[in-house]
Amino acid sequence: MLKNITQSSIVVLDQDEALDFYVNKLGLELNTDQDLGFMRWLTVNVPGDPSRQILLEKPGPPAMDEATAAQVRELVTKGAMGGWLCISTDDAQKSYETLKARGVEITDEPTEKPYGVDFGIRDPFGNAIRIGKLNAPAGE
Repeated sequence: MLKNITQSSIVVLDQDEALDFYVNKLGLELNTDQDLGFMRWLTVNVPGDPSRQILLEKPGPPAMDEATAAQVRELVTKGAMGGWLCISTDDAQKSYETLKARGVEITDEPTEKPYGVDFGIRDPFGNAIRIGKLNAPAGE
């Protein structure tokens, strides 16, 4: 019945700043930047994989009324409502070094875990991102 997750969203306070971070610092690629009139549909994806997009969503209509959007902006600003993403890489240490050199906020350094090696970063809005090289599933 269900096949794939094709889109998910993460709350950002400034879509231009988010686009700069996710494309120029993190290395994702722009998928869609379209003014729908009632909102800006801004998505990015891992290079070469447009089938899975991340909507960089600014709080407001049509998803929420202005009063709710103001509350969400306040919570995001306080770091109390960050989203969460996991992105895989072929080399966690190299990705860590590249992102650190680009000035990305690192929340923890690459660490060996039972599932692989990963590290944490935070986007300019407080959203947590884990980047790692995952071990192959058992039996592969």
